[in-house]
Amino acid sequence: MSISSSAVLVEFGVSVWTASKIDRGVTSEVTSSKNAVHNAAQVRKNLMAGSSARKKISDYASECRTANVKHTLAWADAGIRLLPTSRFLDYKTEFNKRRDTFNSMVDDFIDHYPALVQVANNYLGDMFDPNDYPDVDEVRSKFGFRLVFSPVPEAGDFRLDVSQQDLVDIRDQYEKDFNNKLADAMREPWDRLHKILNHISDKLTDTDEDGANKRYHESMLTNARDLCGLLVHLNVTKDAELEQARKQLEATLMGADIKTIKKNSHTREVMKRNVDAILEQYKF
Repeated sequence: MSISSSAVLVEFGVSVWTASKIDRGVTSEVTSSKNAVHNAAQVRKNLMAGSSARKKISDYASECRTANVKHTLAWADAGIRLLPTSRFLDYKTEFNKRRDTFNSMVDDFIDHYPALVQVANNYLGDMFDPNDYPDVDEVRSKFGFRLVFSPVPEAGDFRLDVSQQDLVDIRDQYEKDFNNKLADAMREPWDRLHKILNHISDKLTDTDEDGANKRYHESMLTNARDLCGLLVHLNVTKDAELEQARKQLEATLMGADIKTIKKNSHTREVMKRNVDAILEQYKF
């Protein structure tokens, strides 16, 4: 099935300086003091001890990776993912802003790098070694934000000087690989739906296995509603069953509010019954 008009490939990557190094001298002291062999332990020091600027960049990078996975589908082992064209402009706008935020944070970190090294000196004590610290340009090179879009390749014109049989074999292998990637990509929306349905069904049981009363949070509903909205875009092959299951969950959530769910056992029973019916109807 051709999906070149309904999706593009996006390659996203973000890198952050780890600012971490093994202190071999202290490692040797620790293992010797404990009568252990030399490779029994490692003492790794935080080169940015005493400040949180680098960690904030690292945390933001993790947030960006999570956002990328949320809005796309797995496509290849190298980190390339499938992005629905219906989400392209929103995705590009969001990640352009994320790139600007990331670069601004890095620029600020680099501006304060010499001062942060001095802070680390005060916190690391005898473990501080000025030779551990790269110069500013090298540190800057360890941060990166990469975003590349490309069309979804399809089986087509292989301009190769090979025999007709070899050309047929290449096309067959390509199409098989393409179809496998597409099948894996479309497995992901079903898996996300299955996970959230199971979560709701489990939460709507009045007590835990140990008999404790369940606690209900607004996120149970908001996460499910967010997924219903996202599945409209992630269903790039227009899978009719996936769309039907999505609509059933959407209908189940319509008008639901967490206060009523907390107070009314009948409301919980009805919602759980509807959710379980979806789980039973489809082959997840």
